[in-house]
Amino acid sequence: MEGQPVVLHSLGWLHPPNPITIMMALDTSISTLTAFPPPPGPSSTPDSEKEIVIFDNGADATPASSSSAATNCARPSIATDAVLKPSDPVPDDWQEVAGIEFNDYAGRDVTVSELLSSMERIGFQGSNLSRAAEVINHMRSWRGEEGEKATIFLGYTSNLISSGLRETLRFLVEHKHVSAIVTTAGGIEEDFIKCLAPTYLGSFSLDGAKLREKGMNRIGNLLVPNSNYCAFEDWIIPIFDTMLKEQEEEGVFWTPSSIIHRLGKEINDERSVYYWAWKNDIPVFCPALTDGSIGDMMYFHTFKSSPAQLRCDIIADIREINSMAVRAPKSGAVILGGGLVKHHIANANLIRNGADWAVFVNTASEFDGSDAGARPDEAVSWGKIKANAESVKVTCEATIAFPMLVAATWGSAEKVRELVDGI
Repeated sequence: MEGQPVVLHSLGWLHPPNPITIMMALDTSISTLTAFPPPPGPSSTPDSEKEIVIFDNGADATPASSSSAATNCARPSIATDAVLKPSDPVPDDWQEVAGIEFNDYAGRDVTVSELLSSMERIGFQGSNLSRAAEVINHMRSWRGEEGEKATIFLGYTSNLISSGLRETLRFLVEHKHVSAIVTTAGGIEEDFIKCLAPTYLGSFSLDGAKLREKGMNRIGNLLVPNSNYCAFEDWIIPIFDTMLKEQEEEGVFWTPSSIIHRLGKEINDERSVYYWAWKNDIPVFCPALTDGSIGDMMYFHTFKSSPAQLRCDIIADIREINSMAVRAPKSGAVILGGGLVKHHIANANLIRNGADWAVFVNTASEFDGSDAGARPDEAVSWGKIKANAESVKVTCEATIAFPMLVAATWGSAEKVRELVDGI
């Protein structure tokens, strides 16, 4: 039997017998023989004539004594075909997976730029983070024939202003690294409130009912005393009074962006993102300006000012942000989080037939069909990002990813020198 399949011809069995019956028929030790069923599939052979292949003692079989021949027989061909399937040739443009080699930096610290560059081939979200830094550097370093720069839209959700990422965002605005901002009402008010009173670090597990009793508001693991919002009301209501007077007596035309511009001037605090937006004349768009504490204050103000009240025109702002996109020689988008801020920037870029660069940083899933979790390729299908654009989504919480991205791009002294020197 050596070198040949062990075959059971019809012995009067209409169906394959159990292994013990097979072993008895072959007079083989039960401890050295295991029966493998034949692979499933249609067959025209009558049951009475079917052959059951137990082992295939082919060319790979190892010669053995009669007592160990069954044990050393070759592996089943079906298993070999399944497990050892041959690969096609690897394409020339494939990159080998590799991470940072810390030995290369022995005796000195690794910079953030070096760290992210070394993560290009690390895999998973590390590679996406490295790619995001590359895309940002491309959009910020682009220059047209006459030296014009790309228009860069920065979007972020309110929780990021509540967090310590506010200082990173302020840095970008202070140094004119972005052309326009889109955020939510909370992203506006929390910046001003932090100039009036601090936000504190807490815990995700604090009891909501007990916090409510104490007048403490929780944002993730951040805590905002409710007295902060009382201070906000005391600060903003007199400004609304002045704005209403200018509206009624001077015909001032208020939009969300012009209101934010005015508040940035009034806060007069260099810690504020919107102080620098006012000082550097960077427009801040907030189509949902009433959706937060600032909306509460507007509501309260209507009772104080009745029958007159502030009026705010959102149509003027949609014309302005869309016009910025249309006029842009090149357009880039850096969007932290999802929802309104993500779509408002994407939709403005639709008007120009797509952004040239896009970096998304968020933790949302695409599988519920929400715009928040959608990858850049979905925006390509709508014409909101160009088909040949450089784009990437980093699935990561922004307070982790974005400080590193800024450190490796706008905040890198090395990258700044490259831009100045034209490298």
